[in-house]
Amino acid sequence: MCTSVLVGKKASLDGSTMIARNEDRYLPIHPKKFYMHPAVKGQKVILKSQLNGFEATLPENGYRYTATPDADPSKLHEGVNDESGINEKNVAVSATESTYGNERTLAYDPLVEDGLGEDSLETMVLPYVNSAVEGVQRLGQLITKYGSNAGNSVLFSDKKDVWYMEIVTGHYWVAQRIPDDAYAVAANEVAIQQVDFNDPDNFMWADGIQEFVEKHHLNVDDEGWNFRHIFGTFNEKDRHYNTPRVWYAQKFLNPEIEQDPESGELPFICHTSHKISVEDVEFILGSHYNETQYDPLAPGESADKYRYRPISMNRTQNSHVLQIRNDVPDEQAAIYWLNFGVPSFSPYVPFYSNATDTDDSYKNTAMNFNFDDAYWMYRTLSMMVESHYPQFVQNSRDYLTAIRETQRRHLENTDNKARDLSGTALSDYLTDQNKVLVAEMRKQTVDFIGSLVVQGAGLSKLTFNMDKNL
Repeated sequence: MCTSVLVGKKASLDGSTMIARNEDRYLPIHPKKFYMHPAVKGQKVILKSQLNGFEATLPENGYRYTATPDADPSKLHEGVNDESGINEKNVAVSATESTYGNERTLAYDPLVEDGLGEDSLETMVLPYVNSAVEGVQRLGQLITKYGSNAGNSVLFSDKKDVWYMEIVTGHYWVAQRIPDDAYAVAANEVAIQQVDFNDPDNFMWADGIQEFVEKHHLNVDDEGWNFRHIFGTFNEKDRHYNTPRVWYAQKFLNPEIEQDPESGELPFICHTSHKISVEDVEFILGSHYNETQYDPLAPGESADKYRYRPISMNRTQNSHVLQIRNDVPDEQAAIYWLNFGVPSFSPYVPFYSNATDTDDSYKNTAMNFNFDDAYWMYRTLSMMVESHYPQFVQNSRDYLTAIRETQRRHLENTDNKARDLSGTALSDYLTDQNKVLVAEMRKQTVDFIGSLVVQGAGLSKLTFNMDKNL
């Protein structure tokens, strides 16, 4: 139950491509870890999903890649869920955005119970592709071979291209390239609109999808071939749970455009007159209808406050922005911005992807609370800020502002020094610098949590003021 943002290189502030997503789970606590999966050669491994029984032999050779799997899949019983990462060829994948096809299309191509699912998808794709286009192609081939066990949408990017792929039935899918000067937002419903089958540079699709639609009389429009209209849903859940999130993101980036938050015709491909920064994408992923009547954290009580599901939630377990930059050498271009807290209240920590390891506080997440793990530390921070939000909101803004300044300064200094390095020396340096920043983020966060404890002590209702003369 996620929200995704995609940004083309000419639409971004610094010429980078960005794909971003909130990984929302069903419970507020679903521990995640962040680790570097090493490159492999000559492996003989059969991937088996404990979620649905999917089974496939992995290719013998695979690239190194980052991943954010469940802390202990054997205890959560939902598969590995590598979820999001960047490989050593600077290809990024985020998987998946849950997407729902309608009953007409599923009747003729039902989901495959033991088909390829979200928990196995990144593991089956990311280590084996050299570009975003190859990522779409490989996943399409896998869906043809194994089928899909659920409706899933997947984000792909490299330094040139950004693609969004929607798998909505057991075997049928469409992928669209996000134009360089555009952005797109998706939120748990079919997003792609008109498909141009004469434009293979900007669209890819499952073999036979046009014939499938024609045979079963699935195109509801007199003209055109609108993927959303043919395969998607638009029901009460969409209008209150899904569509308003897209509306708010577009409202933030295009405030000049008036739209209905429950409209089923919100555009997928969008353009804005200003450049989109990493901070803009982070704000969207951490938003809760800020400065509107739909904000559940606003003062007062009204039905509007709880009318729509916000983008940021207490059950967001991993929020990320996968950025491939074009203004630095390729060896240092990939940055994984990772947030393990509630995105409204916690920072996105940037990691150079050309590294060989991740900090112990990220790669060794325990299933039970402890203050050493990044996951648990940032969950603690989030809970504390929200518990006294009216009193802590300005403190939280100041903390996040200071954190972002520290991060950008660190990236600038590291970029400059990294230009003189190459090969193993460069990877080792970037690995060390990732750990240096993690330590600084921990210091600032622990100091901030301490200040909240001190301030919060004065907010207790267990107090009493007595006249000193009595």
